[in-house]
Amino acid sequence: MKALILSGGHGTRLRPLTYSQQKQLIPVANKPVLFYAIEDVIEAGIRDIGIIVGPNKEQVIETVKSVDWDANIEFIYQGEPKGLAHAILVAREYLGDDDFVMYLGDNILREGIVRHLEHFKKGNFDASILLCEVPNPQQFGVAELSEDGKTIKRLVEKPKVPPSNLALVGIYFFKPIIHEAVKHLKPSWRGELEITDAIQWLIDHGYKVGWTKVTGWWKDTGKPEDILDANRLILDDIKTSIKLETKARIHGRVIIEEGTQIDENTVIKGPAVIGKNCIIRNAYIGPYTSIGNNCIIENTEIEDSIILPESEIRDAGRIVESLIGRGVKILKGNSRPFGRKLVVGDNSRIIL
Repeated sequence: MKALILSGGHGTRLRPLTYSQQKQLIPVANKPVLFYAIEDVIEAGIRDIGIIVGPNKEQVIETVKSVDWDANIEFIYQGEPKGLAHAILVAREYLGDDDFVMYLGDNILREGIVRHLEHFKKGNFDASILLCEVPNPQQFGVAELSEDGKTIKRLVEKPKVPPSNLALVGIYFFKPIIHEAVKHLKPSWRGELEITDAIQWLIDHGYKVGWTKVTGWWKDTGKPEDILDANRLILDDIKTSIKLETKARIHGRVIIEEGTQIDENTVIKGPAVIGKNCIIRNAYIGPYTSIGNNCIIENTEIEDSIILPESEIRDAGRIVESLIGRGVKILKGNSRPFGRKLVVGDNSRIIL
């Protein structure tokens, strides 16, 4: 059994953050989203992992290699992203004739994939997909089940009248027959080889396609609000770990990494996580906040936000529900004329 984790694409919905970094590397609770997928695969006992990389391949490779994983990891260059099924096509040599799980690297699944993999094996399915009940199935690919509810009858992409409220999660299990399905695909109206079309080919040709339902939470971190929501959900599960001495007032479950300095005029309310070598003075760090390594926070209140590493925020008032990129400086100016001076990237959003 192998794993194919997708970490390519342009991440257009997360610009401007993704102009400088791959979207799967954006941290949630101070851990790259991609790492959650790798951990799930290893937890399921899979030790051969291929990672599909694209425009920022060097960045992805360097970040993944910074951890000593209990797995054999190879990197497969996709080039221009042409659909999920295209990723299988370019990974054909790596996958060989093994069964495999395909895991979209910008997904976070609370419960992991162990139970779902066991179902795939036990049922001897040619393919098995994960489904999750959603309140807005019109925005997803949706599964129509067979009359007995055991297998998939049809997949419908963003239907106006959904046949169910079961949306496709970005995790799929396949036997090698999927390669035959992919060979028969033609590009969709988007110009991509769609994985839903490949699975539908299996169904139409009499192959056995099963499903399992996600019982915990699932997040596709494709948009800023999704990343912030995933941050909240993960921080809900943290346990306190404070690797420094401080007279700051700390309430609730908080993680503070080594090398960080926090003065006695600071208040921290968890759940929150603060990375290594930060300096925090006269600040309030509120619930559901993640602060990356080497940040400076001074005379500022931050709550329900993600601050990426190397950022400096001083005299900034109160910041809420924000996603602040790497190396950002938010400072109070003292020169006249007074006013807000902004250097803002494409597709940014500022609410004053």
